[in-house]
Amino acid sequence: MGILGSYQLRLARKRWRIRAFRKRRELKPVADRTGAIRSGDLLLFSTLRNEKVRLSWFLRYYRDLGIDHFLFVDNDSDDGSREYLAAQPDVSVWTTRASYKRSRFGVDWLNWLQMRYGHGHWTLVVDSDEFFVYPFCDTRPLRALTDWLDASSIKSFSAMLLDMYPKGPFGEHVYREGTDPFEIAQWFDSGNYTMSKNRKFGNLWIQGGPRARTFFTDAPERAPALNKIPLVKWHRDYAYVSSTHMLLPRGLNLVYDEWGGEKASGCLLHAKFLDTFAHKAAEEMARKQHYANSHEYRAYQEGLAASPDFWCKWSEKYINWRQLEILGLMSKGNWA
Repeated sequence: MGILGSYQLRLARKRWRIRAFRKRRELKPVADRTGAIRSGDLLLFSTLRNEKVRLSWFLRYYRDLGIDHFLFVDNDSDDGSREYLAAQPDVSVWTTRASYKRSRFGVDWLNWLQMRYGHGHWTLVVDSDEFFVYPFCDTRPLRALTDWLDASSIKSFSAMLLDMYPKGPFGEHVYREGTDPFEIAQWFDSGNYTMSKNRKFGNLWIQGGPRARTFFTDAPERAPALNKIPLVKWHRDYAYVSSTHMLLPRGLNLVYDEWGGEKASGCLLHAKFLDTFAHKAAEEMARKQHYANSHEYRAYQEGLAASPDFWCKWSEKYINWRQLEILGLMSKGNWA
């Protein structure tokens, strides 16, 4: 990238940080326990609306993984999510009735919280239906990974979003609060992915999987992006640009090896497709707070009318992270 391009990206990063600073006024603290955050703590940041049914398992999963403190933005939930989170001893939560869309889909709010509380910490940014898996996650805590990344002078770690789904129409299987969603959503696409490089930001752009083949058959280029960089050794000068798909400075997006090798990477198991999804899609269509006039949720709502079954003869049943590495969906790189 030339001098002009680099300068333009520096200006863009400054603009996103200023925007996040201004958007802080939209956040009202409900339970602020950030005074308990210690140097070196692993922090998780998330924004949500009406996800109470998921939160018990979500918190349990990430506590077991090694997260020390959770920071949530609740976008005006009315299902008890805010009250549930406020009662948790390792959670800080803010609430807002402001527009999710005008906050760049929550990015501004989380950029501010990371700027304020994440500096110098390893921060994990995920949605409440995303579950991080990484090499050796069955035997090594998240801190083992971040310690290795620190020792290797690596500041960001990528994870491909892997859509999980049940066998048969997903509405037939009832998800119960507090249970493992992957007891129902056990399957994923082992292939059917395309990859390209974003020349401006330097990140990879991945699309495909069950959402592309089911809801975006006629326009696969409009399918949701599956590339994410959720784990970052945060600095107050950093800023996410578009969800966790890419961030600035640009070097943080270079989470792959252009010269034929492999950098370590993980996956985010995506538990979107449970029986709760139809109601969620209808709610989000009514709110119209998502990207591109909610075209993604419009596609979901239209497709759900046919009670789709994502399972096909190429579906793989999830076993563990080693299976994902064998399939080329993640890599341990040179982490032994």
